[in-house]
Amino acid sequence: MSKNIIFKFAELFSGPGGLALGATLASLVKDDANYSFEPVWANDIDFDTCKTYANNIHPGDPLAVVCGPVEKIDFEKVPGFDILAFGFPCNDFSVVGKQKGFNGKYGPLYTYGIKAINIHNPKFFMAENVSGLQSANNGYAFKKILEDLKNAGKGYKLTAHLYKFENYGVPQQRHRIVIIGIRKDLNLEFKVPAPTTQNKPITVREAFENPPIQKKAPNNEISVPSAIVIERLKYIPAGENAWYNGIPEHLRLNVNGAKMSQIYKRLHPDRPSYTLTGSGGGGTHGYHWSENRPLTNRERARIQTFPDDFVFEGSKESVRKQIGMAVPPRAAQIILEALLKIFAGVPYDSVEAKIMNGNGSIMQNSSLMKKLL
Repeated sequence: MSKNIIFKFAELFSGPGGLALGATLASLVKDDANYSFEPVWANDIDFDTCKTYANNIHPGDPLAVVCGPVEKIDFEKVPGFDILAFGFPCNDFSVVGKQKGFNGKYGPLYTYGIKAINIHNPKFFMAENVSGLQSANNGYAFKKILEDLKNAGKGYKLTAHLYKFENYGVPQQRHRIVIIGIRKDLNLEFKVPAPTTQNKPITVREAFENPPIQKKAPNNEISVPSAIVIERLKYIPAGENAWYNGIPEHLRLNVNGAKMSQIYKRLHPDRPSYTLTGSGGGGTHGYHWSENRPLTNRERARIQTFPDDFVFEGSKESVRKQIGMAVPPRAAQIILEALLKIFAGVPYDSVEAKIMNGNGSIMQNSSLMKKLL
């Protein structure tokens, strides 16, 4: 008779449920044991996001999602968990923003993950953030976060890696730092799973057409841009943006200073998408390669690897934000299945954990830890 080994999964700054969906999809069978994760508790501050998470991850149990400021959570009263996941807010670490790091509103929020770990001492944790985390506050922020994670609770063995999610089945050039911590007393060490699609990334055409998105799919409303935007898009080829030289003078943008590459940028059908964001103003919605319109939210969700039956709640603007801020479930599943294999003693193909140094050079995880810790 087989036995079920279930790791209770808790999450802070959960977003709509990308990590949790990846956790529910992750599984492993070894001998007579079935290994899996069970989401038991989550927190986010945004009402629509909480509703999306509750309806898709905890249908029928909305109380499993605490909607409100993380600062007000009493972690002593939170249900026990074996793994804590927290994609702590990245606004102050993103290279797209001002990179305020710890000096911003969101930078210090990772400390609430530390607080939860200190109280519950989970077997594992998974922390996720943008690649800009490495250079915020001249590199000090990353060093401080690693130190705090290493020394949290009973102490953790860390593996930090800069994942390129297009190498893991995600049709999007989305690069994120993922830090896996395993409690030291377990005497286990995480190994970064080897890429699955490095030599043949999934394109947006494949993402949209295999299978085709049904017109009546949820969150698939088409937005019609203004006449001038439609006219401008007619002159922008696939893969190009608002700064394309072929745009007539009267349709060009009059912008001084930096020119963001995502402004009115069309997808290229035969490549992964560029990174989707949670914003969308100023021509950053993401645009179809042949139709003169922004992407629908369902198309964005396909790029983020959410299935079509995963329904997002709220206005079109709210849904766009939720999708852009989420972790792709497919990438989360691969990383979390590797964690199950580590625990079960199942070998798998892996690569050396690497991360970008402050000067842009690649540093292996072992060297990184010696340098930073």
